[in-house]
Amino acid sequence: MHSEDSVPVVDFWFDPVCPYSWTASRWLHEVEAHRPLDLRFHVMSLYLVNEDRTDLAPSYRANVEATRGPSRVATAAALKCGNEVLPAFYTAFGREIFDRWRYPSATELRHAVEIALVRTGLPAELALAADDPGVDEDLRRSHDEGVAPVGGDVGTPTTHLDGVAFFGPVLNSIPRGAEAVRVFEGLRLLAGYDDFCELKRTRTAPPVFT
Repeated sequence: MHSEDSVPVVDFWFDPVCPYSWTASRWLHEVEAHRPLDLRFHVMSLYLVNEDRTDLAPSYRANVEATRGPSRVATAAALKCGNEVLPAFYTAFGREIFDRWRYPSATELRHAVEIALVRTGLPAELALAADDPGVDEDLRRSHDEGVAPVGGDVGTPTTHLDGVAFFGPVLNSIPRGAEAVRVFEGLRLLAGYDDFCELKRTRTAPPVFT
C-alpha cells in the first residue's frame, strides 16, 4: 500500500508508434503538471509483444514488422544518452506522427525520427539504429523488464505504478487538468489493492489526440 502523501513513482513503457502509448503518455505529462510525480520512461516493442502470436492478421503482422525502427532508435538514444532523454524524444517524435488517427508509412516514421533527433539535440546518426538489429538485445532487455511483472496478457503501454505492474491504461483520449489527476488517483487506488486484476471494455472508435 502507498502513503497518500508520498510522491507516486510511475515507470512507463512505450513503443513510439503505438497510439495508446501516446495518449497515456500525454495524460501522465498532464498529471505531472498538476501534482508531484516521479515519472520515468522506458522503451518496449509492439514487435516483441506479438512475435510469438499465431492469430495475427497478416496485414497487422506486416505493419508491426515494418514499424520496428522508432523503438530501436529510442533504445539507442537511451543507451547513448540515458533514459532521461526519452520523454523529449518521444514528444518530438509523436507530434510529427499523432496529428490524427492513421498508420504512418515507413517514410513518415523515418522522417519523424530525424526531426525528433534534431529537435532534442540528439546525435543524428542515431537514426541509423532503425535498421540495426544489433540494438535488439538491449530493446528486448528493456521490454522484458516492463512486461515480465505483468504476465502473459500484456500490450502497449505497460505501466508500473508504485511498483504495481499492469498493461495500460488504454485511453481513447487524453484527460486534461483536474480530470487527468482524478483519473490518475483512481488508477492509483486500484493499483494499491493487491487483488485487483482487470477492467476492460471494447473500443468502438479510433483514439483522439487533441
